[in-house]
Amino acid sequence: MPKLHQYRGVNVTTYFRGWESKGIITGLMRRAFQTKLKLNHKQKTLMAQHAGYARWVWNWALRLWNEAYFAGLKPSANKLKKFYTNDVKPLYPWMTSLSSRVYQFVFMHLGEAFSRFFQGTAQYPKFKKKGRNDSFTLDNCGKLMEFSGTRLKLPFMGWVSTYEPLPEIQTKRVTISRVADSWYISVAHEFEAEHTVKSRQYLGIDVGIKVLATCSDGTVVPNPRAFKRAKKKLARLQRELSRKHRGSNNRNKTKLKLAKVHQRITNIRKDTIHKLTSWVCKNHAVIGLEDLNVSGLLKNHKLAGAIADSAFYEIRRQLEYKSEWYGCQLVFADRFYPSTKTCSSCGHIQEMPLKERVFNCEACGQVKDRDYNASLNLEHLAEGFSVIACVSE
Repeated sequence: MPKLHQYRGVNVTTYFRGWESKGIITGLMRRAFQTKLKLNHKQKTLMAQHAGYARWVWNWALRLWNEAYFAGLKPSANKLKKFYTNDVKPLYPWMTSLSSRVYQFVFMHLGEAFSRFFQGTAQYPKFKKKGRNDSFTLDNCGKLMEFSGTRLKLPFMGWVSTYEPLPEIQTKRVTISRVADSWYISVAHEFEAEHTVKSRQYLGIDVGIKVLATCSDGTVVPNPRAFKRAKKKLARLQRELSRKHRGSNNRNKTKLKLAKVHQRITNIRKDTIHKLTSWVCKNHAVIGLEDLNVSGLLKNHKLAGAIADSAFYEIRRQLEYKSEWYGCQLVFADRFYPSTKTCSSCGHIQEMPLKERVFNCEACGQVKDRDYNASLNLEHLAEGFSVIACVSE
């Protein structure tokens, strides 16, 4: 859990991951491993049939839940499941050729969706449409499934191949989903926290638009700007899609091309951020960052597209859970902390318009790159707070 502290008049939020005053804690944690499946036409058809089965059951259960609620009854996932198993499923012979575990997880997910809605953490469940978020969940009737390598044996599906080898994993369920024309398998498993040896004690990171991240050790991670580079291609495909007749095969082909471009944009962004956050958490003990108000930054319509393309919040989210995996500590400075305006050498504060990319200190004459100067300030803040926290303990 985050803790709020004061350090030299600055609000500092710390995330302690895997640390104690007496040493490092080790224990089992959970994470998901997702990879692309290598399927033939028969297997793709079987996957699509199960995804359609899950979608049909979800829409049927949600519609019946709404009708029962408006009729003054108190519906539940278990009641709907019993009614479906005993009275509805026998009416549809085609369902017997598909795995019965699929619809059981559908009712489980529907119950969880309504629980989140009643708790106020999610919106009201919506009906599903073919081609959007197609997915289904399978298990081995409660038995553990062991996966490793590039060939996996799935319940009811048989043997399938992956493009990259999986580590040795034991799990009770798998989720298979479709993005564009590709199928992915997601496996949740438990693992022991890997507390890596740190090559550097402190590190400050300043995220930005021109470059994705500037680190206090001089490392600069370029911004891939995946959406900006694909913008012209997206516009061309969207114009082409608007000219196609609804329901035609040519329209479906263009939709698939458009989905593939969006998938490529997402994959490029994920790859860059995962490599950055993994390197940071594996090799650094205490990491200083800014607590950015991303929703507020997106209100700047001139920079909203570039900010969204940089995915600032995704960087923070990954750092938070990976710091737990690799045993490092995050220190978030207050969002009003003037890391960009402060000289990292003498502490002098001066105005820094966005167009100025070089920090030229008016007090001591130090000249540094704007983002590098900010990263040094964040490193100093993390180092100073970490020392005071150790002394106070």
